[in-house]
Formats: sequence, structure tokens, C-alpha cells
Amino acid sequence: MRLMTAVDQLFLLLESRKQPMHVGGLFLFELPESEQGGDSDFVYKLAQQMQNSEVSPSFPFNQVLENLLFWKEDDQFDVEHHFRHVALPNPGRVRELLMYISKEHSRLLDRAMPLWECHVIEGILPEAEGSPERFALYIKIHHSLVDGIAAMRIVQKTLSQSPTEPVTLPIWSMITRHGTKADNLLPAARSASRVIKEQLSTIKPVFTELIDNFKHSGKPDYVGAFDAPRSILNQRISASRRIAAQSYDIQRFYNIADAFGVNQNDVVLAVCSGAMRQYLLTMNALPKKPLIAFVPMSLRGDKSASGNQISFLMANLGTHLEDPVKRMQLIHDSMNSGKRRFRRMNKAQVINYSAIAYAWEGLNVLTGIFPKKQAFNLIISNVPGSKEPLYWNGAPLKALYPASILVDGQAMNITLASYLDKIEFCITACSKLLPRVQDMLGLLEEELSLLESICEEKRLGVRD
Repeated sequence: MRLMTAVDQLFLLLESRKQPMHVGGLFLFELPESEQGGDSDFVYKLAQQMQNSEVSPSFPFNQVLENLLFWKEDDQFDVEHHFRHVALPNPGRVRELLMYISKEHSRLLDRAMPLWECHVIEGILPEAEGSPERFALYIKIHHSLVDGIAAMRIVQKTLSQSPTEPVTLPIWSMITRHGTKADNLLPAARSASRVIKEQLSTIKPVFTELIDNFKHSGKPDYVGAFDAPRSILNQRISASRRIAAQSYDIQRFYNIADAFGVNQNDVVLAVCSGAMRQYLLTMNALPKKPLIAFVPMSLRGDKSASGNQISFLMANLGTHLEDPVKRMQLIHDSMNSGKRRFRRMNKAQVINYSAIAYAWEGLNVLTGIFPKKQAFNLIISNVPGSKEPLYWNGAPLKALYPASILVDGQAMNITLASYLDKIEFCITACSKLLPRVQDMLGLLEEELSLLESICEEKRLGVRD
């Protein structure tokens, strides 16, 4: 048995019927060139290959809960419980695909079984007339087992970088496929004495940073634990989910970053900030104070593909500012402030600092004791993906969209992943609280275009 970490256990404690704690990934493929132009049974064969595999699941797909404290290996794997093969109803557009994913993403996983599901979905229309037919893979796995980085690595290790290399094992046997290399994908084992020693060593530096926070409180680039304003984003959520997804050229973000002298993630946050500002303005619901974003940050220094190794920064989104340039600068400054703090600490210190500084928010999510107060307004997470093209038995992966979690008081989550030359945005929202969340996709494009026009004005000398 493997002892569960405090972070892993938190995701289980937070879970309820209206608050599922699994993360998901939607992977969109095109049929291989050899399977185009007729009634292909390619997807059927893929599904049968997975369903009929006699290879046992590997870590983390073989882990089942034991007394909410331990993970133990499941010795009664039932593929019928975890695997689905479905076809979309006509007309099979991306709209129908996202409706299906939205419904599945709102459903709890069964804690009596390993906490994951895998769906193969066929019958998706081509992207354009004359283009290949598409199919999809949707995976959801409990956040207590993996974080976003780990989930992305699992998929990358499952697929192939060559269109001619066959993938004969299902995703849940990923570790088996990699043989002796699998040890690098598992979380590093640590003794109890090492864990205790590590935790004791964090006490002094963590409290030093907490005291330092009081010295910087009130500065423009500092985001405190109680700075987030009340907004329509911060209400008690329902179990209903709406997922919206869109791809954007990643080079556009890099070009803007170069022009402003910031990094690519600052631009992502600025684009999200501008889109969110317009979205709330249309509903006459924009707070006077700036929205605060919870920005997960990976602490993963190894190549493992399991567990949770994350902390987070708080970013001032500057939504109270009309000028997009001033918003960009405020976002950049607030992110740099948090990064400087974390650079002074090691991984264990960062995790404990975040746990103490925002412990009241975790208590609030668990109990609702502070219904009118929250530490942040929404989550914006940027997950690095593959820079190489990926294939599934010759079928090229064309897009991937990471669907994430919502909690009470946090009705929207924006998670994005990079793949090849694209940034794939996926917005998960409570459909009961936030109407027409798909409008955010157009607003993201508008804000991106606005920043590009400002860059062009800077290049021409029209704007400083």
C-alpha cells in the first residue's frame, strides 16, 4: 500500500456530488490517410484492441482507495466499468462532442473502483469539407491520483511520435509498455524519517516568508489572501457543467510577449483578463476591484507521470483597468512578485507556505463558513504539452483540451495546454451560474487581436 499525501487527500475531502474532483482530457484525432474515403472500421478496431487487452493496468490506473488514507493495488480489474465506446448523434459536430463531454465531466467516479474512465468517441464530422473524419479520446482521472502535468505525460507516453509505430497496449497499461523505463514515471519513494526531517526544515523559512508578506501588504504587485472581490464567479455551484474549447496559434502569444517584454504566460493571463472583463461587462457584473486568478505552478523536477506536485501563485488580473497595456504590466508585476518569493524556497517549503497562507480558503471550500469571501475568483492553468506530433496507430492527434475542476465559490476554470504550434483553451464552467460561457471563446480572440494591434502600433511608432 502507498500512503496518500496531504494534497492527494484534500482532493478527496473536497469532493461532493456537485463538486467532482477529477481532471479530464479531450484528445481529437483524424483518421489515418489509409483509412479515409470509405466505411472505415479503424475506430472499432482500436476500441476492440483496448477492450480485449489481457495486460493488467499499471500505476496509477491500478490504484484503489483503502480507508481514504492509502492507495492499494486493485486485483479485480473490470474493463467494462472503465471503458466506453460511443458514437455521437447526428450531425456529429464539435458542439455535440462538447455536450457529451460536459455531461460526462459532471459525473462522479465510483470510489469502490480505480478512479478513472476512458471514452473512445467516433462519428465526429471533418474539420472542413474534404478533410478526414475525426474521432476522440476522453479520459477522466481523479485529481488525487494526478495533477495536470502528470496527466499530460501519461497521454504523451501512451501515444507514439511516429505514424508507423503501432500502439498495442491500452492507455491504462502505459507503464507496462515502457518496461524498465517505467521507474522514472513513478513517484519517488521516500522514507517516513526523510519526510519528517523535510517538514521540520520548512518551519523557519516558511514563517519568515509569511512575516515578510505583512511588510509588502498594500503594494501594487502584492496579492494578499483577502484581496479577491465578490463576483458572480464566486457562488455556490451546481453539478451541471459546460465545457467550451478553442485552439489559437501559439506564435501570436510569443509575438506579443516579445513586444511587451514579458513572458508567454503573462500574455495568456492578459488575454484571459480582457476576455473576462468584457464577459462580465455584458452582464453588468464587473467588480470595481480587480479579479484575482489562482495560477497553478508545477514543482515537478522529475519525469514522473503520477501524483500531485503543484503549488500556486495569485495573479492580479487588473480587470478594473480599461487600458490593456496597464493590465498587462500589472499582471506581469504581480506574477514576478510571487515567483521571487518561491525562488527563495525549496519544493517542500513552497507547498507548506501555500497551505498555511491559504488554509482558510481550503476550510471555506470544505465548510462554506465564509460564503461571501474567497481568496481568488477563478483558476487559470497553463499545462505544457508535446512539441512533437503524436499518433495513435497512425491517426494524428490534431488537438487536445484539458478539462478541470470547479469548487464551491469558483464557477469557472480556464485550463490550456500547448501542442505543436497551438495553444488549446478549455473553459470549464457551472452552466447554471454562467450563461453562454462559449461567448468567452470569441472574447479571447478579440482580446488577442487587440493586443496584436497595439504591438503593431508600437512597431510603427504610433504608441510608446
